[in-house]
Amino acid sequence: MQARISFITLVVADLNRALIFYRDALGLMPRKVTEHVVFFDFSTLQLALYSMDALAMDLGVSLPCAGLGRTALAHNVAAAIEVDQLLQQALQGGAVLLKAAHWAKWGAYCAFFADPDGHLWEVVWHPDFAYS
Repeated sequence: MQARISFITLVVADLNRALIFYRDALGLMPRKVTEHVVFFDFSTLQLALYSMDALAMDLGVSLPCAGLGRTALAHNVAAAIEVDQLLQQALQGGAVLLKAAHWAKWGAYCAFFADPDGHLWEVVWHPDFAYS
């Protein structure tokens, strides 16, 4: 069996609010929207936003409220200026600034924010991971 990650699923308290944030603030176009889940295409995987209520029902348990998690997703961009641009879009759309854009010791220009459900995101440009 070949190891691979096909989906990253973020559990969200309010699916419509999350859809608006990811679509309008981050510019992601949904591939499919249902009552309980929204899918976005990435080049090699899918990002899914999944209703916390629906997940709790699937698991048959109650889930704690969303909050800052222990996982951070990284969005690598093609140029350092795009870090500032994407961060500004996210903040205008309701994200919370966790660390302003800065040059990290390891050579990247990056910033951190939390989406409206507390999921951690890093926006980063690094010359070793640049793409065209």
